[in-house]
Amino acid sequence: MITAHATADDFSRWAELAKGMTTCSLQYTVRDCSQAAAAMEGWNPNREGFYRDQMATYQQELDRRRQRS
Repeated sequence: MITAHATADDFSRWAELAKGMTTCSLQYTVRDCSQAAAAMEGWNPNREGFYRDQMATYQQELDRRRQRS
């Protein structure tokens, strides 16, 4: 079910999914979320924020991986 705002469950689910994704998949997903957020800008701020939250969660996993290497 898609809500207007990201929920705590969304953040948890995204973080778990991110752990199992390849770095390439994470980079693609971050870019896709960024484009989706940009498409919502000025039209649907709730969905824009949802995609930005999603993007940030996947980006955090990328950042963690970069710090470890």
